[in-house]
Order: sequence, then C-alpha cells, then structure tokens
Amino acid sequence: MSDLLLFSHANGFPAPVYGVMLDALAARFRIERPERIGHDPRYPVTLDWPHLVEELAARVQAAAGNARRIWLVGHSLGGYLSLLAAHRLAESAIAPRLAGVVMLDSPLIAGWRAHLVSLGRRTGLDNLVMPTRATLQRRKHWPDRAAVREHFLAKPTFARWDTRVLNDYVEHGTRAAADGARELAFDRDIEYRIYRSLPTTSLSGLTPKLRFPVGFLAGTRSRELRNAGSAATRRLVGPRWAWVEGGHLFPMERPLDTAQAIAAMIDTIAPEQREGDAPSTLARAVGA
Repeated sequence: MSDLLLFSHANGFPAPVYGVMLDALAARFRIERPERIGHDPRYPVTLDWPHLVEELAARVQAAAGNARRIWLVGHSLGGYLSLLAAHRLAESAIAPRLAGVVMLDSPLIAGWRAHLVSLGRRTGLDNLVMPTRATLQRRKHWPDRAAVREHFLAKPTFARWDTRVLNDYVEHGTRAAADGARELAFDRDIEYRIYRSLPTTSLSGLTPKLRFPVGFLAGTRSRELRNAGSAATRRLVGPRWAWVEGGHLFPMERPLDTAQAIAAMIDTIAPEQREGDAPSTLARAVGA
C-alpha cells in the first residue's frame, strides 16, 4: 500500500508543467494532480477561495482510495490551498491518514502586509505583493509552438527554467486555438481573480488550529518570499523549513532538486523505517 501525494500547482501554471518533478516523485508515491485549479464552473473563484478549497478537498477524498498516508504538496497557490483543504478535512473520514502538508514557496501573509493586500483590492496596491497588473497584460496568443518558446525564452524568469520544464510549458501551458495557433491554457482572467481574492487572515490564523505537521520549502532568491515576509510562516512550520536554490519558481528551475527536497521534507515530518532505502531510490530516479 503506497502513500498518496496530491500536488497542487501555482497560479497560472497547469499541473503538467511540473511533469519532470512529479515523474521523479512517482518512484515513491502515487501522484494525483488537479490540472487547472479555478476552471471548473462548479467551483468559482471568490473572495478567500472557499470554492477552490472545496474543489481540492473533494479531489483529495476522491483520490484517497486505500492510500496508507496522504500528503498534500503545493506550489504557491497550491500550497495555500493544500493547507486550507487539509484543515477542512480534519474532521473527515480520511483525517487519520492525512499525514501532512508541504508548501513550496507559499509564504503566509500576515500583519501589515495582510492589511496592504486587503487595501490593495480597493486601490491596486496589492500589485506590490502579487503580479496582478502583469497578469492582465500577459500575452495569450502565438502563431505556433516555436513562437511560444521564443517569447518565453526572452524573459529572464523563464530563461532560468530547466529545458525539459520549458518544453512542458510550451506544450501544456498553451493549447491549440480554433485557428490552429497557440493560446494560454490557463485563463488569465481566472489567474487575475485568484490573485485578487487571496486569503490572508484566514491563512495566518490557522497556525494554532492545525492538527497535522506542515513543512516549507523556500527559494533562496524568492522575491515573493521577501515581499511577504517569513515570520508568520516560521511560526507555522517551526524547524520544518528548508531552502532550495532558485527563485519563487524553483520547481521549474530545479525540478529534480525540488523532488528530492519534497521527499526529504516528508521524511523529516514522518520518518519511518522502510524495507530498502526509499530516499536512495528517489535519488537514483532523479539522476542524483
């Protein structure tokens, strides 16, 4: 009986973009992944994301099956939703198997920064914490895949990505349009609404209520982490904090290092003796 790892993606990046990382983790876990959070009309994007949390919680329950333990892992948006969904599931039938949450560069926004985000919804100042303005201006059409690749390679953020991940973004971050061209697969208006409805106090206020351990992987050069601050997150995770070289999108820059860091954090949260050496198995799988 294997462990289930349910992975939730960052805002704007469909789950298949993380294929290199998730394929490495599949050597040890059964992987499930919502493909495009926020796009199911049954679960609309609204303030504080109650329906997105409901969507993820339903996905966890549907995927639980006979999994020995259940791990919720998420990047940015996905980390926040994993935390909120796990809290919602604390009274469910699967709660005893809910082993923990690993958040990838999903820093809690608290204190004056939380007030800034709330104010920013009325004034536009939330762009100082989240890329709301850039989201609305994001290009969404290209004539072909080659044009997609050229466009994103010209951007410093994407130029730092692992080539395999960039290939997956060209293929799965865009899709065929009606005229045969390529268009963004993740609706930028939905991406914008997700940013504008970010929970703040409901996230930071969870710390004393949680019944499961939480680990945090932080990008060494993450501007998002610097802008959000780390104090509230440190209070949440305590010693379960580790660094991964890279920016906020380190899972795209270093997917195999990130896979190893996730597995190591899970072992930190719930160490156990297994037949054979599972971490070494993962290391061999990712080519370490």
